[in-house]
Amino acid sequence: MLFNSYEFIFAFLPLSVLGFFLLERMGRRREAIAWLVVASLFFYGWWNPPYLALLVASIVFNFLVGSRLARRSVAPRRVDKALLLFGVAVNLAAIGYFKYANFFVGNVNALAGTDYNLGTIVLPLAISFFTFQQITFLVDSYRGETTEFSFLHYCLFVSFFPQLIAGPIVHHSEMLPQFRHHDAGRFSHTNLAVGLTIFAMGLFKKAVLADGVAVYATPVFNAAEAGQTLDFFTAWAAALAYTIQLYFDFSGYSDMAIGAARIFGITLPLNFNSPYKATSIIDFWRRWHMTLSRFLRDYVYISLGGNRHGPTRRHVNLMGTMLLGGLWHGAGWTFVVWGGLHGAYLVINHVWTRFRALRHGGVAPEHGPLGQALAWALTFVAVVVGLVFFRALTFDGALTILTGMTGLNGIELPAAIGLRLGGLGDLLTGLGIQFTPGGGARFVAAWSWIIALMAIVLMLPNTQQVMALYAPALDFHVGRSDTGHGPVMRRLRWHPTQVWSLLAAVILCTGLLALPEVTEFLYFQF
Repeated sequence: MLFNSYEFIFAFLPLSVLGFFLLERMGRRREAIAWLVVASLFFYGWWNPPYLALLVASIVFNFLVGSRLARRSVAPRRVDKALLLFGVAVNLAAIGYFKYANFFVGNVNALAGTDYNLGTIVLPLAISFFTFQQITFLVDSYRGETTEFSFLHYCLFVSFFPQLIAGPIVHHSEMLPQFRHHDAGRFSHTNLAVGLTIFAMGLFKKAVLADGVAVYATPVFNAAEAGQTLDFFTAWAAALAYTIQLYFDFSGYSDMAIGAARIFGITLPLNFNSPYKATSIIDFWRRWHMTLSRFLRDYVYISLGGNRHGPTRRHVNLMGTMLLGGLWHGAGWTFVVWGGLHGAYLVINHVWTRFRALRHGGVAPEHGPLGQALAWALTFVAVVVGLVFFRALTFDGALTILTGMTGLNGIELPAAIGLRLGGLGDLLTGLGIQFTPGGGARFVAAWSWIIALMAIVLMLPNTQQVMALYAPALDFHVGRSDTGHGPVMRRLRWHPTQVWSLLAAVILCTGLLALPEVTEFLYFQF
């Protein structure tokens, strides 16, 4: 079931909320939690009922293993470590089979000239998210950091429908205390208003902005896969359109998840904090898919040794972490390359930062306005180049897009634009720019969408900033919430007023009007 669907918005969500609060009002807390668990399992099973058994089996297995690890009365023993490794191995085996088995067999066939075939393996929805979420529970149980032994609460922690399908990847220490808190389950007009507003913003991002700009990316990437030659502006338009689509698609989903959870009085962690405003790749990964970044840092990078063994080992650990992060996103070498690119970006960023610090007595100075602009441009272009591999189905398709972006296939503009440029058109022709007939309307529409949405991304406040006065989400990056200051920002912050109620209603209705063209969220495939 999709958040951006009539059945979710007008049936599932209202019934889930109504049943939950009616049971809470009757003083039946346990039954209310059970109702939410059943609703969440129904939500998951709506897509493919047989895989509901996989989710339930995963929950039961990990709860039993985690509880056994957490309930010991002495320091971890060898048998506890063996149990942890067994639990993690079972989780990885499940995700390995469903997500990577055919990828592995395909590569073996390519290298050995064999013809092994496992048949079609349908990827269970959200397996990457609920598997990694439960691995964190096992590791933290082994470390003695968990205190929750309620199976019902654990079921809700894993299956809670707002964050089940595509995150945010929540931590047990964030969610389980909320389920136990005495205020949890109490109906709140503030929570309802805040939750619906955030949900409406997310729906608008997905249904209007992301899906609106997607039509200028998808056909071009398909053409690249078919081997068509792309000129400079066509390739850049496609790459930028996809970059913007992915942001509004996934940040829109995260907003809808956070908003739906808030209606129940549950606060989820942030996943996005204006990542395209970042002025370095390090800063980008503090802002983009923040819960995944946290998982990779805490359970992969630090486990590999982090920065404890010198700069060289740190860089190796960074590269290894990002390669695994790329593979997590999908069973394909293009995802591995995307992860490798970002690993290389991070290594270069750390080396440059260290070099600047050494040159200035141990602390790298802040960039001036020009330096900030150049740093932003370099960071953004690096991200766009990486996302070409992220989006392309094959290396050939990615290289076709990138070749066009370099201008090696020429630079073309619609002839209708050339006619309006007068003498400037002649000058551009002399520089090698060609004016070709047709395509003027699409060219103008594509670049109008790109320019308008980039202005929104870079100049307007994000959801966190707009809703800052009402603690819209958990912020585990202390000091990086960027809530904003100044008179303009204060005027844009949400308050429970008639003006904001009208604006939220307009945003919601606009999103609903776009629902006849329902599309899946991009991260559902990961």
